[in-house]
Amino acid sequence: MFTPFAWLVDTFYSWTHNYAIALGLVAVAVMLLITPLTLKSTKGMLEMQQLQPEMRKLQNLYRGDRQRLNEEMMKLYQEHKINPLASCLPLLAQMPVFIIMFQVINGLTHVPVAGKGFLPKHIDESSELYQSLVGKTDMRAFGLDLARSPLDVIQSGFVDGLPYALIIVLLCGLFFVQQRMVASRTTSPTMSAGQAKVMQYLPVAFAVFQVFLLTGLVIYYLVQAIVRIIQQWYITRRFYGDGSLGHAAQEASKKAREMKDDESAKPSKQKNEQSQAPSKIQSKRVTAPKDRPTPSGRPNRPTPPGKRNK
Repeated sequence: MFTPFAWLVDTFYSWTHNYAIALGLVAVAVMLLITPLTLKSTKGMLEMQQLQPEMRKLQNLYRGDRQRLNEEMMKLYQEHKINPLASCLPLLAQMPVFIIMFQVINGLTHVPVAGKGFLPKHIDESSELYQSLVGKTDMRAFGLDLARSPLDVIQSGFVDGLPYALIIVLLCGLFFVQQRMVASRTTSPTMSAGQAKVMQYLPVAFAVFQVFLLTGLVIYYLVQAIVRIIQQWYITRRFYGDGSLGHAAQEASKKAREMKDDESAKPSKQKNEQSQAPSKIQSKRVTAPKDRPTPSGRPNRPTPPGKRNK
C-alpha cells in the first residue's frame, strides 16, 4: 500500500533533488487523479440541488411517515438518475491518501535506534532517495526540517520556529479562501447561518491541527490547497455561469428556502389569528333558582290555591 507512493516521492526527488518539491509534486499528481471525481461529484451535487423543491414537497407530504418518505426520495433519485452519494467520492478517495502519505513520510524518516539516524522504509535501498536519507538526522528543504513537526520546532525556539508558524498561518489562509469559494456559490434551505459559519471555519481548524504533524506532510497539504483553489476556480467558471447547471441549482435552492420560510410563517400566523379572534360571550342566569332565600331570609314557598286572592 505504501510502496507506490514512496516510489512516487523517490521518482520526483530524482528529478528535483529537493524533498519539499518532491512531496509537492506528489500532491499535484494526487489532485490530478482526483479531479475527475471532483467534477463528477460537483455535477451530481448540482443535480440534487435542482430537486430541492420537489424534495421539500415530499417532506411536507410524508412528514409523519419516514419509511414512505425514504421510498419516495429513492424513486425521485432513480427517476432523474442521480446518485445521492456522488458528492462523497472525492472525500472518500482522499482519506486513504492522507493516511498513506502520513505513513510514507514517517517511514522515510524512520529512526529504529535513537541517535543512529534515519533508516528509510517503503523504498529500495539502491534508490537515490534512500541514499540521501539513510543515516541522516534531518530532512532539509528550503531551510526547513521536514522530519520535525512545527510544534516541536516552535517549542525549541521562537526564531527557529517562526518559519514553521508562518507556514501554518499560510495554510489556514489557503483553506479559508478555498472554503469561501465553495460557500459563495452553495446555498442550502436546511442550513442556518450558524451552521454555514461552522462549515466555513472548520477547514481552518483542521489547518491549525497540522501543527502536530510532520512538516513534510504540511508541505504536502499546502501544495494540495493551492491546487484545490485552482480547481474551484475552474469549477466556478464551468458550472456556475448564466444559464448553467449551477445557476439553475441556485434558483432551485432559493425556491426551496422560500418554501421553508413560508412553512415556518404559517404556525405563527395561525397563532396570531387565534389570539385576535373575539372570545365567546358567556350568558348570565337571570332567573332566580328555586328555593332561593328571600331578602328576609326565608325560602320562597308556593302559595296555597285558596289564599291567592286574599
